[in-house]
Amino acid sequence: MSLKEYKKKRDFSKTQEPPESKKKSDELIYVIQRHKASHLHYDLRLEEEGVLKSWAIPKSPPEEVGIRRLAVQTEDHPLGYEDFEGIIPEGEYGAGKVETWDRGDYLPLEADPAKRVIEIKGKKLKGKHALIKLKPKNPDDKNWLFFKLKNDK
Repeated sequence: MSLKEYKKKRDFSKTQEPPESKKKSDELIYVIQRHKASHLHYDLRLEEEGVLKSWAIPKSPPEEVGIRRLAVQTEDHPLGYEDFEGIIPEGEYGAGKVETWDRGDYLPLEADPAKRVIEIKGKKLKGKHALIKLKPKNPDDKNWLFFKLKNDK
């Protein structure tokens, strides 16, 4: 997957964000970053196809069954971004503080263009979660729902 949109939005001489992808382990990366930009939100990132697929979640991530959160898909980020913490400078895309809220790895259980069911093995989030693409109202809609599933026992 291309990182062209990610690179186009950033001036790497001004930001400490990583410009390139770097694979570090055999496990699939899962991370949620707390991002205090113009509005506080959380960035969910899942490793797929050599990049971190990314969604912005306007409210805190769902830690319990029954809580559904809007997740707006954003541009792919490079592997290595899961380690980024710091301040994106004023005037740069996404200006504000980025810190890790949760991290770990995950297992994909179901995947298609409009649905992902994953088992998260994070420090805060654990268990089965789903990302379901909402029916678009226009071609530019990138809205999904992110929520915790009841675990099969």
